[in-house]
Amino acid sequence: MSAHPTVPATLHRAWAADLTPARLYELLRLRINVFVIEQNCPYQELDGRDLEQSTRHFWVEPERPGEPPQATLRLLEDPDGGFHIGRVCTSKSARGRGLSRRLMEAALAEIGDARCVLDSQVPVKGLYERFGFTQQGEEFLEDGIPHITMVRVK
Repeated sequence: MSAHPTVPATLHRAWAADLTPARLYELLRLRINVFVIEQNCPYQELDGRDLEQSTRHFWVEPERPGEPPQATLRLLEDPDGGFHIGRVCTSKSARGRGLSRRLMEAALAEIGDARCVLDSQVPVKGLYERFGFTQQGEEFLEDGIPHITMVRVK
């Protein structure tokens, strides 16, 4: 028996302008729960990029009415035509079910062969390596957590 029973979940994607205030609130709450509260890392979560016209949000939620999102990521489009993936997180109760993998597959399918950058927490860099990302530069501390910049160029 699996430690994490499979619960049917649906993947969603929306442009920033198409998010309802309630949905945006749920996504921000998930990110704050993971990054600020769980990882004990106070940082400026509201950076002004969530509502940019070209920002896309991806999330996974259970197929049960009223359940909050379990995982999310944010896809930013850079002025040079490249992309930046960030704010990838999964709620503690939903980890180990491949939700971050599903989000990454969806985001990368959307951008195709375009250049993509992300800053990975060091312990999860293997997830991104499986999608063709390679380390660029040295490890650095961001808000007290070791990170590395990773790039995918097709």
